[in-house]
Amino acid sequence: MSTSFLTTLGAPSTDWGTLQQPLLDAVNDTLYMVSRTLVFAGLLGLVVGLLLYCLRPGGILGKGAVARVLHILLNILVNFVRPIPFIILLVALWPVTLAVVGKTIGPNAAIFVMTVAATFAVARIVEQNLMGVDPGVIEAARSMGASPWQIIRKVILPEALGPLVLGYTFLIIGITDMSAMAGAIGSGGLGNFAIQYGYQRFDMQVTWVAVGIIIVLVQVVQFFGNWLARKIMRR
Repeated sequence: MSTSFLTTLGAPSTDWGTLQQPLLDAVNDTLYMVSRTLVFAGLLGLVVGLLLYCLRPGGILGKGAVARVLHILLNILVNFVRPIPFIILLVALWPVTLAVVGKTIGPNAAIFVMTVAATFAVARIVEQNLMGVDPGVIEAARSMGASPWQIIRKVILPEALGPLVLGYTFLIIGITDMSAMAGAIGSGGLGNFAIQYGYQRFDMQVTWVAVGIIIVLVQVVQFFGNWLARKIMRR
């Protein structure tokens, strides 16, 4: 991104020669936070979502009192965390973040809270997408003597892969949004850049440049996710 191009976007008082490096650092911080959170929350949310699906009454692991209790507890946990606005969760988890990360500001602190929020969001996305798998296919696998793990790995996940890709695309967009909100507490990234160099200096051009970059990132992710999901579902 050249200085001359940024100069044409900024107000006469905007020194893009000085702001260019902070902007590049902010983009790198955003990509770092989003990618790390996607890995952690994507894996944890997949596990929780699979448990919610498999432990439900009638699920492949849904027999017995222990399964019912675990399913109820997981549902309560997911329903407790999901409605909390992210900006409030950032503040509420400060003591936990400090204990785990060692500080409450910076990208790594934001990643921890973003992972907590995104894990339970993706768990519900995974559960809902798995509910669309044809029960007849699962019963056919059971009748052939497949174990629960084999059914999960070879039947349930492959059957739901296309919708899961769309769900994870939505997750990435949500994580990008959370990374911008985390800038309000000094996490770094484009949200922090927009607040520090745009809002606090009354320079709307800086704010709109940050917004524009976030929009481009989201559009790229959405386009790729839609393309990949279509490709998978055509097989």
